[in-house]
Amino acid sequence: MSSIKFKVNGESQSVDIDPSTPLLWTLRDHLKKTGTKFGCGVGQCGACTVHFNGVATRSCLIPVQSVEGAEITTIEGLSESGDHVLQKLWVELNVPQCGYCQAGVLMAAADLLKRKPNPTDEDIDSHISNICRCGTYPRIRAAIHRAAKEIQA
Repeated sequence: MSSIKFKVNGESQSVDIDPSTPLLWTLRDHLKKTGTKFGCGVGQCGACTVHFNGVATRSCLIPVQSVEGAEITTIEGLSESGDHVLQKLWVELNVPQCGYCQAGVLMAAADLLKRKPNPTDEDIDSHISNICRCGTYPRIRAAIHRAAKEIQA
């Protein structure tokens, strides 16, 4: 066991844990940040996407020892009141069906808009590699385009 120190959603955390434990399980089981979902466990689906020092990252692949001193943002930290432009548009445009993957998609979308304020469909398709079994990709794309316009306005 090691004591790993890092920030989650702006709050300092210290966990005594096996350093090889995936960040996903540290967040969910030890820090009770259950918005980050387990999907495949091999970094393919993106349900576990968080921001690691500002970059969208699959948390199932990252051993917690790798985040020593880092800043992690989970879906709970995207907006304290749930009023991030993407979150509001997800509701307004009825993006999710089952919703399971959507926290990860939202985190990837927020990262995309930070990097490309006016993304094309191709930008969205290449950056949002998260898997949505319900197939809501057209609504995801529409919400990202609207969010880009609202942010720029």
